[in-house]
Amino acid sequence: MDLATGTPAAPLPADEAIEAACAALRAGVNQYENPSGNSLLRARIADSLRPVADPDTEITVTVGATEAMLVALLSTVDPGDEVIVPEPYYDNFLGAIALTGARPRFVRLHAPEWRFDPAELAAAFGPRTRAMILNTPHNPTGRVFGHAELDQLAELCTRWNVTLVSDEVYSAYTFDGRRHLSVAEVPGLADRSIVVGSLSKSHALSGWRIGFLRAAAAHTSVLRQVHISTTGGTAAPLQRAVLESGILAEGAWRPAPQLQRLRDRVLETFTGVGLACGRPEGGCYLMADIRPVTSGDCDSYVKLLLDHAGVLIAPGTLLYHDRPAGEHFVRIAFNKAAEIVEDAARRIERSRTALCATTG
Repeated sequence: MDLATGTPAAPLPADEAIEAACAALRAGVNQYENPSGNSLLRARIADSLRPVADPDTEITVTVGATEAMLVALLSTVDPGDEVIVPEPYYDNFLGAIALTGARPRFVRLHAPEWRFDPAELAAAFGPRTRAMILNTPHNPTGRVFGHAELDQLAELCTRWNVTLVSDEVYSAYTFDGRRHLSVAEVPGLADRSIVVGSLSKSHALSGWRIGFLRAAAAHTSVLRQVHISTTGGTAAPLQRAVLESGILAEGAWRPAPQLQRLRDRVLETFTGVGLACGRPEGGCYLMADIRPVTSGDCDSYVKLLLDHAGVLIAPGTLLYHDRPAGEHFVRIAFNKAAEIVEDAARRIERSRTALCATTG
């Protein structure tokens, strides 16, 4: 039972999107599209954002968020530059940084609230810093960054002339009445930020590889040149399907309530066996501290849970450059079908005695 990976199993893709994709293929939409993206789709994406973007000068459709992140960094940093990365992190960020020849510089998010220490954050910036990657809602902790933290980042990025690359692919997933705050809404960041977005998680279309970049016009002109050189453009029929299906229309797709219910069930399951779980404010993962139930490390606990309950979760050491700092944490994905979450809960409950006896 896989609760380790974030491949979407909830929500399910909209039927309208599937039917629109088939219709586009049969209608002959099988050749190149404008490399910057279907103009009407860019307009729809632009209208869905806060604040509304200019589709002609600020939006570029990409081959998923992975290409978008790489294009953003290739357009921003040079070999030898430094890119600040919050830790724990989404590991694909490091691969993108490596391809540019830049170097990551890590700054810790501290449990249990997963917040920056303001002094540590300020100390991470320096003369070689050219970019910082932010991920909000955050993978893997579920933090949704607010005005106070983004205002501090705006001051630091302005002082050091740094571009903030904000991965906001989970913007549709905020819980408990919270609203996602984009860096594009923050004074001091709007003109020096690049927002990465995607339909992979928000609309459960990870295989379609449709992402986008939002940036000020001066950034966008460079981003588009790099985008053309890396991929040449995104699949035309799938762009058309997203547009024609209407899934980007306001109110057409509201996955957060379903994900919040799944979050709550997974929280109940793992707190029930003694783990100290952070309560995700958004996204589709939670981080749990295993120290209340074991003196062992996360790899041992992951194996223990797999052996006794048949449930797979991810060890925290995969998410830290400083591996010992992650030894007491595990990451659990909850964007799974309700029946998978319930089956995992039953397996863990049946194994409670063995887990408690083994971990002590």
